[in-house]
Amino acid sequence: MSTVHAPQETHEPADLLRGLYGDGIIGLKGAFPRDWAVRMREDIETLFAEARQVPGGALPRGPQRWYVEVHPERIRGFVDIATHPWFVAVCEAVLGPGYRIVEVGFDVPFPGAADQPWHRDFAAPEATTKGRRLNSLAFNLTAVDTIPEMGPFEVAPGTQWDQFEGCPKGMFPPRELWPRYIARAVPKLPRMGDLSARSALTIHRGTANRSDQSRPVLVVGVDAPDATNANHHDLQVTRRYLESLPPRVREHLTYRVVDTLQTVVQHHTIEGLLKPAY
Repeated sequence: MSTVHAPQETHEPADLLRGLYGDGIIGLKGAFPRDWAVRMREDIETLFAEARQVPGGALPRGPQRWYVEVHPERIRGFVDIATHPWFVAVCEAVLGPGYRIVEVGFDVPFPGAADQPWHRDFAAPEATTKGRRLNSLAFNLTAVDTIPEMGPFEVAPGTQWDQFEGCPKGMFPPRELWPRYIARAVPKLPRMGDLSARSALTIHRGTANRSDQSRPVLVVGVDAPDATNANHHDLQVTRRYLESLPPRVREHLTYRVVDTLQTVVQHHTIEGLLKPAY
């Protein structure tokens, strides 16, 4: 099992917290070599083709946009991600030493994907609305060098603290608030090998893919001990794979042991993402 890491450096907790509690998103350029990212894309393409053969294996997230939840052992670089010094430092700084990896999946906006409505990935928990604390993170790794024509991810920095009433699933702010997000919007153009971490509560959207290329992105979701996002996912591992994992990965992984991996059939369709926003 390979381990590929960027040169060792000090990751100050104060800097990591400042970024995630401030803008809501931070990144590390060149966390992995390009050939590592090429292998990740190969895995994503294989898994997407498999998921499309199973009803519910690939979940629509809008026109020509899909989400697939996968098993850690089907991503050759998973251990490299879970042991990367920056990944570990971010998790420990924001979520504490008992953090749990609860999700591995990927998003693929194909040519023709439309602008999404502004949204967060789930309703803000009381830990955030009342406790003013972030208790989950999403890490993203692009499988391509992102260009503006591909429909980059846009984020409205600082909006992880926004609260709004009467919106669907607590995820979609009312349209009268959209000018706030449009004014703050920052498009992200990561390159292969870059690694980012964000609060999934920060208001964001995928934009229209006007290129002739897909833009696959791997997602790793991580919870603090009091978060409940694991309830919505199904991380399966075979016993052989579990035994092969370094203890520092195994002890932070939420999992279900199976004899044979089964495609994750997903039922949590998010209606608000299924239609173009503009």
